[in-house]
This record gives sequence, structure tokens and C-alpha cells, in this order.
Amino acid sequence: MGRRRARTRRVSWLAVLGWGGVGMLLAGAFFAALGALNQNLYGASSFVDRYLHAIAEDEILTAATTPGVALDESELEAMGLPADVSTAMLRSNVVGSGPQDIRIIDDESRDDGSHLVTASYRLESRIVETTFEVRPIAPLYGVLNRWEFARSPLAVIDVTAAHNPFFTVGSLTLDTRARKSGEELAAFTQTAPYLAIAPAVYEFDYDSTLLTAQPEEITMEPSLRASVTVSSQATPAFTERVQTQVDQFLDACATQPVLQPTDCPFGMVIDDRVVGEPTWSISAYPIVTLTPGEDAFVMAPTAGVAHLSVDLQSLFDGDFYTLEEDETFTLALDARIRADGSISVQLK
Repeated sequence: MGRRRARTRRVSWLAVLGWGGVGMLLAGAFFAALGALNQNLYGASSFVDRYLHAIAEDEILTAATTPGVALDESELEAMGLPADVSTAMLRSNVVGSGPQDIRIIDDESRDDGSHLVTASYRLESRIVETTFEVRPIAPLYGVLNRWEFARSPLAVIDVTAAHNPFFTVGSLTLDTRARKSGEELAAFTQTAPYLAIAPAVYEFDYDSTLLTAQPEEITMEPSLRASVTVSSQATPAFTERVQTQVDQFLDACATQPVLQPTDCPFGMVIDDRVVGEPTWSISAYPIVTLTPGEDAFVMAPTAGVAHLSVDLQSLFDGDFYTLEEDETFTLALDARIRADGSISVQLK
């Protein structure tokens, strides 16, 4: 009996030791796996890599909500930006092209726990290297590393919309007056800052029935501030509509049976006696061309020709005769697009 009890005690201790060893092995495997996860999937390099790939895949909301990307009010103030600066460009289908051929080429760990992660990527034809400083934040589930950018990679683009408050970037059309009021709304050229995800390439332009702007491309690297001008010009349709108004105005002038039609750019002074109603017609209309001015699209003084036919009696010898004469005149104007899309023409 005594030998049997001793044998049983030896078996029990061996079982305990065995299970303890298994537990230690499992714990070691767990911590090894956790370390691998924190080093790779949850590492500083992976954090930066995921941010860049989100932009590349046009997942802009994901990129914009990455820890450390959003700017708080004090950061905006330090950058000279208003607290309500537009975030309208932080969405999909706005970026022209994002980073491609992304590679993490260096990850330097510092004593305070932060990392300097250097990434190489291509923006269209340019190869760019950027070093991001990332720092640890409260871990996920208390064990998995989490990071944030120490400095936001967001860029700022100051957009000048010349001669037209609207511009298009990607598939989005924006109004630079959106956060303005009072006299600012009337300015012919508007400028407004916009937060933009970076790194990325953006293309700005504008195209409507009356106005068009040539594309302007800008490459934005992280934390960069740059400016772009979208310069709208009158389209042929705009010019044609102004031409129609000019022609109608001159035709109305020509219906006045007087030598000097009221509020019209042509007229004639004759010394002889008028014995019949003067008849005007327009021989050549001024050809409208529109260029941007200080506060409107303008047409510089442009020549036209009006023809006068009138029966006269000479004060010298009493003879009756008909005068047929062309008169050259000039016409200048300002043209503006109203809020409802109609055109206001002011003759000068």
C-alpha cells in the first residue's frame, strides 16, 4: 500500500510539471505571437503603410480619420487658418492620383517610444521620400500597439478662383464664397483655403456653358501648403449671348427716326435742313470679345458702322438731295453673370 501511494504522488507531480511546461510553452508562444503582431501588423511602419495605401485606393475617409491626421482648433490657428476651414476636399473622387509603388525604407525607433518612418513612393512621374514621425497612443485591448502622426500630414491648398467663384477638383465642384459674407461675396476673384489629404496629386479646372478654365495640376506632399489659381475665361457661348444683346441694342437704336438716337453710340450733326425722317441701319456690328477685367468681363472699345439715309435741303442753294453716309462708332461694355445664370451687360 505504501509503495502504491508513493508511486501515485510521483505521477501527480509529474503531471503538474508537465502541464506547467505546456502552460509556459503556450504563454511563450502567445507573447511571441503578440510581439510579432506588434512588430509587423501593429507596428509603426505598418501604420504609415496603411495610411499611404488608403490614399492610393481612394479610401480618403479612412486616411482622413487616421489618428493624428485631423487638426484641432489650436493647430489651425497656428497655421493661420480659420476654425471652420473647409474640409470639403477630404472625400473620395477628389484626388487625381495617389501614391504608387509604396515602400517603407526605414523605421528608426527613438528612446521616447516614437518612430521616424521613411516611405518611398511615386507621385505620377516623381519619386518622393517622406519621413513621418509617429508616436504611440493607448494600445488596443491593452496589448496591441496603436500609433498617431506627431504632425498631421494634411496639406493646405489656397485656391484662387479668378473671374468666377466656382472651381472643380476631381469630380467635385466647390464655391470659394461658401464661408464668406458681406462685401466679400461680390469680389470678381475669390481665394479660400482647403484642407487636402496628402501625399496626392490634384487637378483643378472648371467647365460650364458660359465659363471654362484650363486644368491646373498641383502635387501636394505631406504637411505642405501651396496655392493654385483656376482662371475662368468666357466661352464662345458667353460671347455669343453678349453679342446678341449688343446687336439687339444697336438694332433698337437704328429704329429711332432721328439724327442722334437717344443713349446710342452713333449720331450725326447736319447743317442742312432735314426734310424727311432719318433712317439708320447697322452696316457692321462690333465684334464682341470678352477678357477678364477688375470686376467683370470687359470688351474694349470696338468699332462698328452705322449707315444713315436722310432727305435734306441745302441751305446754300435750296437743292434737295438724299444723304447716304456711313458713320464709324465704338462700343465698350462690362458683362457679368448673375446668380440665376443670366447675363448683365453694361455699355460704356
